[in-house]
Amino acid sequence: MCSIVGLQGDVKAEDIVKMLKVSKNRGPDSSGIYLDKIYENINLDEFNDEGTYPIAFGHNLLSIYDSNNRISKPQPVSNGNIVLVFNGEIYNFQTIGNFLSKVGVDVEITSDVEALLYLIDFYAKKLDLLKSVQSAIRLIDGDYAFAVWDGENLAIARDPLGVKPLFYVENKGFASSRQALNEVGFNDIKTLKPEHILYNWQDIPPVYPIHEKVFEGDVTKIDKMLRLSLVKRVEGLREVGVIFSGGIDSSYLALLLKEISENVPLKIKLYAVGRSESHDVEAAIYASKFLNLDLEICEVTEELIHDALPNVVKAIGDDNLMKIGVGLTTYFATEMVARDGIKVAISGQGADELFGGYKRYLESFVNGTLNYDLRQDMSNMYHVNLERDDACSMLNGVELRLPFLDKALVELVLNIPDNKKIVSMHDDMRKSILRKLAFEEGLDYEIAYRPKKAAQYGTGIDKILRKKIIKDTDISKFL
Repeated sequence: MCSIVGLQGDVKAEDIVKMLKVSKNRGPDSSGIYLDKIYENINLDEFNDEGTYPIAFGHNLLSIYDSNNRISKPQPVSNGNIVLVFNGEIYNFQTIGNFLSKVGVDVEITSDVEALLYLIDFYAKKLDLLKSVQSAIRLIDGDYAFAVWDGENLAIARDPLGVKPLFYVENKGFASSRQALNEVGFNDIKTLKPEHILYNWQDIPPVYPIHEKVFEGDVTKIDKMLRLSLVKRVEGLREVGVIFSGGIDSSYLALLLKEISENVPLKIKLYAVGRSESHDVEAAIYASKFLNLDLEICEVTEELIHDALPNVVKAIGDDNLMKIGVGLTTYFATEMVARDGIKVAISGQGADELFGGYKRYLESFVNGTLNYDLRQDMSNMYHVNLERDDACSMLNGVELRLPFLDKALVELVLNIPDNKKIVSMHDDMRKSILRKLAFEEGLDYEIAYRPKKAAQYGTGIDKILRKKIIKDTDISKFL
């Protein structure tokens, strides 16, 4: 994951530098700028340009890959009149490279940003930029936000589920974080919706959003597709962290990761957060021993929360206690991940919205609205959960990857019958099909059928916030 920023209309280079500095935590390994040309690997404290430009891009790189067949490439990148900045991962970038080779594009593809650049450029030789971008995103499989300029037109796009963030101010600029836009004086900040394209600042929606697709889902394919989702998200990694509560979602992912590691060299470590003897910590210890995987625990205290609170609240941009409680969990977990030198963490985010995990879904089941409510929640995840988690993990320079939010898996599970997810109005466990799969795959009953408890409650963070922090602290002052 990285940080991308951009401004249009009499742009001062110093403003792009300001935006990159305030979002440097998202990409600490190198910085680059496009003004009238690309400046690579610049020192943000020393870069000086007093010119004014019609458009400018900036990029901070979080370098994850460095091998013969895959690298994390500094940006912006260009080819001919096409200039691109990209944040995220394209999991099928090698397939895109093979496609380009077959259609006569003679270039070696060693990164996902190169795959996207040359794919858009290939289509742009025959189509306008909007249709080129639309054609490209139909082929790519990944989590992403990017902006591309062809000398006349600007297109900005976001992945189908909004896993990667993209904020913008109409006719002015865009960024991976709100803070970057705030830094140059913008306040009327909007969020680009998933699967939407801003073309010269006009919002172009998708023809068929994921959450509206209807077909007959095959239950037998869920396990295979979840495995494939995980394989894609750890390919090329030597080590990975798992944000771990000992519940069904994170435990099932850890189990599948362990199976994957038997065939590829992949080191797995689990990271749990909570008060000593809290619900999540006890469950995480039990599950880690069952899985025989290393576990590190952050024991949260009032002092620890008090120290982290200003940065977390500012990153989230909200003083809602529920968001802060979950955000602190992500922050403390990824802080441990970063200390171990790991740059990618796996999270079970999205499983509850897919499989009906929340208690309120029982009422939906009874009312016959479960399928509709799951689809609505999935369509709104980007600004309810995903932007919060991204902001908190990137405070530590750790990229979150979310296997349950694989495009193909989401399309499939949203079309699985409701009674496979919740079996009756008395189904207090919920997520029935996921629990059954995990149990059959090898999790013991206590883990597979552990009751759902929200992160802020299971860790004990919410109790500390409400009983000890907010009575003496005005959290809104951190915004």
